[in-house]
Amino acid sequence: MCGRFVSTSTPDAIASHFGATTSIESLGQNFNVAPTHDIYGVVADPAGNKSVQAFHWGLIPGWAKERKIGAKMINARSETITEKPSFRGLVKNKRVIISMDGFYEWKPGSPDGSLNSKGKPLKQPMFVEPIDGKPLAVAGLWSAWKDPTDPEQRWLHSATVITTEANTDMSVIHDRMPVLVPPDRWEEWLDPANADIESLSDLFTARNDGILRLYDVSTDVNSVRNNTPDLTTPISG
Repeated sequence: MCGRFVSTSTPDAIASHFGATTSIESLGQNFNVAPTHDIYGVVADPAGNKSVQAFHWGLIPGWAKERKIGAKMINARSETITEKPSFRGLVKNKRVIISMDGFYEWKPGSPDGSLNSKGKPLKQPMFVEPIDGKPLAVAGLWSAWKDPTDPEQRWLHSATVITTEANTDMSVIHDRMPVLVPPDRWEEWLDPANADIESLSDLFTARNDGILRLYDVSTDVNSVRNNTPDLTTPISG
């Protein structure tokens, strides 16, 4: 958790929503964003100017020797980000808001329902979307890394999603969810000059109840090869 989400807004639309600017090319609509895909993130400079940038999903620490470590760092638990070596330095001044139109989560399968190839109950995918239809502002961390094997020594920016305990909306299917940043806290969260994590820590425990809508969707989303609008179409149980 969180392992898949939807991103269909253009960079310009995201910039407009978050009061930012952007000059990057569109990543295209993606109805099945998976780890290692490129994603949109909003960051701020010391002057408070916000911009939309592209990030590799799966954080690669600056000290990493290989890119593949990022596949294990798509999420960061809010309870331990100030302790883990990969995150504790970033949480002070490399915070990002990751824009999502919604995300997928899987609820446990029914014992008397369909079985997977291993004979275990097949989990039911659900789409989780904001009731107000606006992009979710998901808290994250970002890092800059140079591949030591790249002769051009180009920078790769990567990001991870911060997760917390599920609120009332999500707890019916999972015990974790992304940390959501309300509009009146965007500036504070993104400010790289604000290294007072204690002042931001209440974001990690905010309930944010009643703002999400959940419904069953097709198991087609289980395969990252599938990437069509109908992945978010509700299905009847």
